[in-house]
Amino acid sequence: MRIVSFLLLIMVIGTGCSSQKKTDMANTTIEYSAMSRGFHKKITVQNQSVWVESERGQDAVESKIDAGKWNQIVAEFEKVNLETISTLKAPTEKRFYDGAAIANLKIIQNQKTYETTSFDNGFPPKEIEKLVNLLTGFIEE
Repeated sequence: MRIVSFLLLIMVIGTGCSSQKKTDMANTTIEYSAMSRGFHKKITVQNQSVWVESERGQDAVESKIDAGKWNQIVAEFEKVNLETISTLKAPTEKRFYDGAAIANLKIIQNQKTYETTSFDNGFPPKEIEKLVNLLTGFIEE
């Protein structure tokens, strides 16, 4: 009987924590930017909406994110360790010689900002690769 009670308690605590993180997504902004000479892209995701800015000086175009894609973004976001995001290492260094645009991922959650060091557009650190690929998919749509 104690084991069953203990297992139920663990399940309640575990589901409470995961639902709290999903609730926090309403107060979370994810920004991906990539730029170089003649190239500028910025994608901002917040509360099931996305804003895509394709050129410098142009207004961002807003779109709603469908539930399926939003769930994918939330699932990948939950895998990201915000405290260590600033220490992620870029797998390539093409941005140093204009071989790739300079990219950056910034997450603002509960008025605290978490930001990666710069990395090559198209070659994000593996820890955030799936999330970045979901975000950059909005440019192609």
